Amino acid sequence: MEKLFGKFALEKKGILKKVKIVSTKVEKITDKHQTPWLSQWTLHTVEIPENEAQVIAEEISKSLDYSHNSSWYADYKNNTHHYIIFRDKIFYIDQKSKEQYDKAKRYGVSLGIPEYQVDFAPDDKIWER
Repeated sequence: MEKLFGKFALEKKGILKKVKIVSTKVEKITDKHQTPWLSQWTLHTVEIPENEAQVIAEEISKSLDYSHNSSWYADYKNNTHHYIIFRDKIFYIDQKSKEQYDKAKRYGVSLGIPEYQVDFAPDDKIWER
């Protein structure tokens, strides 16, 4: 599986040693990020072996940083399925299912993530940063 590890902060960074980082992008924080305690977002594109995807998702779910009363998610996918990972909640989505994506989006928004940042469904307009 290969996909952007995006829009998240890790409380425990050890998980990054268990994945292959293909590339890294650093974004300067703007008001639209809604994370004023940070100076930048670091987004990693990673490669995860198919047979380790669920275990890695569980570890990420326990590693996301919620210390600033904020919510984050991580995601990765292959050609058919998409893992969307929140703290203590993992969605394993059939990429053809709008209903499954909508459920994950509603969950993310209920945690306080701005709607324009839960842009992981195939038909979503990608947040212009």
